[in-house]
Amino acid sequence: MTPDEMADRLDDAADQLGDAIARRVVHTAELGRGMIRANATGRPGPNVITGRYRSSWEVVGRAIPHGAQCTIGTNEPQGRRLEYGFVGPDSLGRVYNQPPFPHVGPAVPRIQAVLWEQMLGSVEEVLG
Repeated sequence: MTPDEMADRLDDAADQLGDAIARRVVHTAELGRGMIRANATGRPGPNVITGRYRSSWEVVGRAIPHGAQCTIGTNEPQGRRLEYGFVGPDSLGRVYNQPPFPHVGPAVPRIQAVLWEQMLGSVEEVLG
């Protein structure tokens, strides 16, 4: 392969890399949401009563130059209390002594590992 052919190949790969990364970031976020939901299905995470909290976890993604950005989260007010625990009175004066039931934190190392694999896969995909 000549240097010019290599340069052309790298230019083509650079043009395709953003889309490949975006697809794989969204895929990783969806897997991460599944991991969090699974962890929120009983001990050591929170117990499931109705499933409303577990189903409230969403993935929000957006394109950025050369890739994508995704956020995994919930708007349910009990999210932080369940993850980190809560001791003391709330805004209504009710007193709590709730231990933490981590369900997001345990998923983060696994999400990170999947993301690394996906990023390597996106480079392999565009370089062929």
